[in-house]
Amino acid sequence: MSDRYSRQTLFLPNGEKGQAEISSKTVLLIGCGALGSGIAETLVRAGIGKLILVDRDYVDESNLQRQQLFTEQDVAEQLPKAEAAKRRLQQINHMTDIEACVMHASPASTARIVTGVDLIMDGTDNFETRWMINDLSHRYGIPWIYGACVGSYGLSCTFIPGTGPCLACLMGSMPMGGETCDTAGIIAPAVSMTVSHQTAQALKILSGNIHAVRTELYSFDVWNNSYSALKVKNMKKMNCKTCGSDPDYPYLKDENTARTAVLCGRNTVQIRPPEDVKIRFDHIAERLAGKVENLSFNPFLLSFTKGSFRLVAFKDGRVLIHGTKKTDEARSLYNRYFG
Repeated sequence: MSDRYSRQTLFLPNGEKGQAEISSKTVLLIGCGALGSGIAETLVRAGIGKLILVDRDYVDESNLQRQQLFTEQDVAEQLPKAEAAKRRLQQINHMTDIEACVMHASPASTARIVTGVDLIMDGTDNFETRWMINDLSHRYGIPWIYGACVGSYGLSCTFIPGTGPCLACLMGSMPMGGETCDTAGIIAPAVSMTVSHQTAQALKILSGNIHAVRTELYSFDVWNNSYSALKVKNMKKMNCKTCGSDPDYPYLKDENTARTAVLCGRNTVQIRPPEDVKIRFDHIAERLAGKVENLSFNPFLLSFTKGSFRLVAFKDGRVLIHGTKKTDEARSLYNRYFG
């Protein structure tokens, strides 16, 4: 065991003591896609004690370009990402306790598994789940590390309850209609860079070196050779409903999560966003041009098809997904095209 982690313990800020700390800790990783698979492998190779994997999706051929844990065999077997990741990770390090949860990360489902968790890692692909993670972190006093990437751009930020602002303080309201990997594409180096920044901060926290954690919102573009670090320490809002003086953790409440409903007899799922929004059809149409079929809009709605599915969006952010009765499948399509 000492040989296995010898290069990590030779690194003085970590050492034998830090390694012992890492091996005693539990991490909850939400999302096992591009960021999640990179985070998981890094932590397991580093000797994390326990890793809880949460993901609702299965491995698809389009994942193989950047999701490093998965293989063509996983695609052929249509394995859930959490299970495929667990199988590979156990081959990498049998000493790490790995728990795979094939489920949608909702406030109720994550509350059941958060006990004993030392750190939450963001490997997700949508802001609804990140807002929920943000509330979960502050409700239970667990640090979490945000990460996101699209195209050649990535960013990350570490949030430690009680020591600065939270994600809601920085962003104000939940974004909607931004670029996604399905609309703007993504290159693997942007994923790897984001994972490196997230896991570097994670190892600091897990090894007991929390004083060394970076406190800025860090962003970069690997294609355009740019980076920035935004100081966020003074951006905390005392009236914030997540980390302010009187928090009520709004995104742990059912009424503030995206609401799904299967429409009777129509093979359609309706998804309503967790907040009232006004979307710009012209902006969305410009972003989706050439990436979907039969794209059109009028003053009242925007519609397009993708394969066997037809999506219809309304100005209040409501989206009808025609061609499925499966809410998880509908959510996946919603996140893919509406950010």
